Amino acid sequence: MNGQSREPETRYVLGNDRPELARLDRQAIWLEPATRLLLTVAGIVPGMRVLDLGTGLGHVARLVGELVGPQGLVVGVDQGVQALAVARERVEAAGERHVSFVEGDINHWRADEPFDAIVGRLVLFHLADPVLAVRHHLQHLREGGLFVAVDFDIGAARAEPPVALLTDALSWIERGFQVAGAWPHIGARLGPILAQAGLVDSTTFGIQNYLPAHDPVGPALVAGVVRSLADVITRHGIATLEQLGLETLDRRIADELHRAEGVLVPPTVVGAWARRASGT
Repeated sequence: MNGQSREPETRYVLGNDRPELARLDRQAIWLEPATRLLLTVAGIVPGMRVLDLGTGLGHVARLVGELVGPQGLVVGVDQGVQALAVARERVEAAGERHVSFVEGDINHWRADEPFDAIVGRLVLFHLADPVLAVRHHLQHLREGGLFVAVDFDIGAARAEPPVALLTDALSWIERGFQVAGAWPHIGARLGPILAQAGLVDSTTFGIQNYLPAHDPVGPALVAGVVRSLADVITRHGIATLEQLGLETLDRRIADELHRAEGVLVPPTVVGAWARRASGT
């Protein structure tokens, strides 16, 4: 992750079919409070021109649109045609004329003029070379402009007390992402990534949820990622379809949590932000 490795790639290993888009909608609802807090503390304010990298269904772009207001402007970039079609329908229905979307690979896409801020949630996670991707977008940031990255640190996820099935599911997820070339612990590395890309004055902190056994959100989120990664997990021999038990996985995780009177600790939502130095 040093910005000098292989040709950059953008490959979203979880896919873009209808079940995955529905999972992303559910995940976005859960992520919204933490994302709003991180973007606000980082310095996204009314009137800004903001670029959203890997916008997908447009959840972050629309949230940023709220923060910058109609006097601001938000452009979301993604290469997922199906997701962008949904994002465009939603902003049109909501009358959010200051939010727009363009199709493009974020490793190569170029803008005509710079932005006040660039944001990206759960996008560096999936890139072959996150440093190189951030460095590419320095040209799209005005001097003193803000770069905000929000991502997961999966290493923090667990149940307390430990629950065997959840421990297994989290292991399947982590190993599945790793063999697919993703970075499941990237949240812990966001600050160094921004610095290596040439940004200055970085700040990093994480927001950690704790979900009680009766909360169905945690088991559903974990099981949803396992389902989306199932092909990778089984193809690489990490687990069999019988071990995954996809049809009942969320219910079985919930049952084990109830029996243990446990708390599900999901991945930490980490935010890091830094600025483009003057004269660069």
